[in-house]
Amino acid sequence: MKTVALGFQHVLAMYAGAILVPLIVGDALGLTSEQLTYLVAIDILMCGIATILQVMNNRFFGIGLPVVLGCTFTAVGPMIAIGGQYGISAIYGAIIVTGIVVVLISGFFGSLVRFFPPVVTGTVVTIIGITLIPVAINNLGGGQGASDFGSITNISLGFGTLLFIILLYRFATGFLRSISILIGLIVGTAVAMFMGKVNFSAVTEASYFHMVEPFYFGTPTFEWSAILTMILVAIVSLVESTGVYFALGDITERKLTEKDLSKGYRAEGIAIFLGGIFNAFQYTAFSQNVGLIQMTGVKTRKVIFVAGGMLIALGFVPKIAALTTIIPTAVLGGAMVAMFGMVISQGIKMLSSVISDSPENSMIIACSVGMGLGVTVVPELFAQLPSSIQILTSNGIVAGSVTAIALNIVFHMLPKRKTQTVLKEQKAS
Repeated sequence: MKTVALGFQHVLAMYAGAILVPLIVGDALGLTSEQLTYLVAIDILMCGIATILQVMNNRFFGIGLPVVLGCTFTAVGPMIAIGGQYGISAIYGAIIVTGIVVVLISGFFGSLVRFFPPVVTGTVVTIIGITLIPVAINNLGGGQGASDFGSITNISLGFGTLLFIILLYRFATGFLRSISILIGLIVGTAVAMFMGKVNFSAVTEASYFHMVEPFYFGTPTFEWSAILTMILVAIVSLVESTGVYFALGDITERKLTEKDLSKGYRAEGIAIFLGGIFNAFQYTAFSQNVGLIQMTGVKTRKVIFVAGGMLIALGFVPKIAALTTIIPTAVLGGAMVAMFGMVISQGIKMLSSVISDSPENSMIIACSVGMGLGVTVVPELFAQLPSSIQILTSNGIVAGSVTAIALNIVFHMLPKRKTQTVLKEQKAS
């Protein structure tokens, strides 16, 4: 019974993050309530499968640590952009290819990490967070194009939810603080219900059980710019996951080998591939559950197996998934401001340790964030370029990420190679 209770705690700790991604993306793409219910349900189920794949430890995949996998917020902005430009089928085509790519590079990704130091990954995460804020603000006002956009009711619900989350985060401690977003969504929805802003029809129409269906949203399509975008997102997620792996390795007093890391990356790749097949999303290791492990002191994988099983069971019950779809857009927007703001905060945190190391890092960050934000605000800037080049310039996140990678090579890798060449010539002479 204690194991079940501890497993349920882990489910609660990651639940808000798990349901917000499909809710935000589905709402942005204009899905029906039935489609949104399916999206949430399949996402919860796949989070459970992804977690169990990672907790397992065999010859081929699974890092064997008490790690919980969930949807990465890093993918939200790119998926909305891809869906808006190419349709939802292109999102899943890109996710499927990304999963295959992650599996293929899993064996040697450790050696590629040098191309993604904190100055690059921190910049990418910051750009993604910044580009997500307009989505949050639009939802806080009631949703872009809504007839009551910016009404006193929507503004009150949105900012009221945000204020409640802030106060809970300020004054609560431990586990209660870790689920402040989830509690904020529940309280905000309860207040909206008394204001007559909650429609329960999606819950009453939803069934108590359904079977998962591959390619629920149709046959996937494949667009190069979409695939490149999602591969970049996956690489950033792998770097983040690596940090979680080492944190858990330290907590569990286990020294991780390169083979362990490869199996961890491979498990994420398999989870991403399955997510594309069953119309879920890309996954990453959730750091909030690491905090929960530290807080409880329970390090056993059995608890995480139970949590994964609970998520799979919940994914087969659309009625529970439908409960999340009744959250008013304004309430969701209030929570999104905090969630996406935390994405920016995480990016800044990653950059804070390197920005003062050298003026070159400041230039990398300045140009990359400027390029990423500029292309997002003025997407028609490169409309006259050939379509092959527009793969790199049509999306602000890709443009900013490629700029960061290229400038890191220019400033931190090429000079080093030149110096080594000069030293070799001097020795030869």
